Amino acid sequence: MLQESTGGRKKAMLTILSNPLSPKLTSLCESLGILNRRSKSSTCCSLSQEPKYQSLSRRNLVYVLVTSPCLFPALPSYAKTKSKSPYDERRLLEQNKRIQRENNAPDEFPNFVREGFEVKVVASDNYVKADSGLIYRDFDVGQGDCPKDGQQVTFHYIGYNESGRRIDSTYIQGTPAKIRMGTNALIVFFSANAGFEMGIRDMKPGGRRRIIIPPELGPPVGPSTFFSSKQFEVFDVELVSIQNCERRTIVGFYSDVTCN
Repeated sequence: MLQESTGGRKKAMLTILSNPLSPKLTSLCESLGILNRRSKSSTCCSLSQEPKYQSLSRRNLVYVLVTSPCLFPALPSYAKTKSKSPYDERRLLEQNKRIQRENNAPDEFPNFVREGFEVKVVASDNYVKADSGLIYRDFDVGQGDCPKDGQQVTFHYIGYNESGRRIDSTYIQGTPAKIRMGTNALIVFFSANAGFEMGIRDMKPGGRRRIIIPPELGPPVGPSTFFSSKQFEVFDVELVSIQNCERRTIVGFYSDVTCN
């Protein structure tokens, strides 16, 4: 604060009030004999333009004032956190629905709200979610026994990605697929995985089911699959039949498995 006296000659007074003063400014004021401690919580430093102070360098004084954290305290900074907005979720949901309509996804196809690495599955109450994370819905239960490890299952399937685009279909190929349970066999272009076998393990011949496989139960990412990144898979599966299999030995060291 700059003060000007009215009696006699004019005198400029610089008064700095801080709580507390910085160490540099306190040392400067003490060396000049102008430090005035008013109380424990406040300190006043006054500097007048009298002859005995004329030798003080203005540059040094300005440097001390500018570098004092007490006179110019740093403002607190707050990290910007991104919060999920219901509007953004609705927008992403409508976007997924629009893409699925363009890809001619089947009726009651599940929707996927993807934001970064987080994906939310939006499906009707007709779907069942298992403890493993697998989601499925039965359209027809079928009849008979469920397949066991070592048995061969014959089935038709249609594979979809999250956008509802059809990736592969045995109906188009004209012949059903066959795998042996518990062997992680190759399903045409799709690597068989724990999620797929979980999905058909409790099906019965004649049953039709839609299986939603989460990424952690899905196939590995790479050129052997149609997936360039971890995402949900959707399969519409029709279990045709179950066959028993046995291993036979031919010419001593060669053997194969036959199923009927």
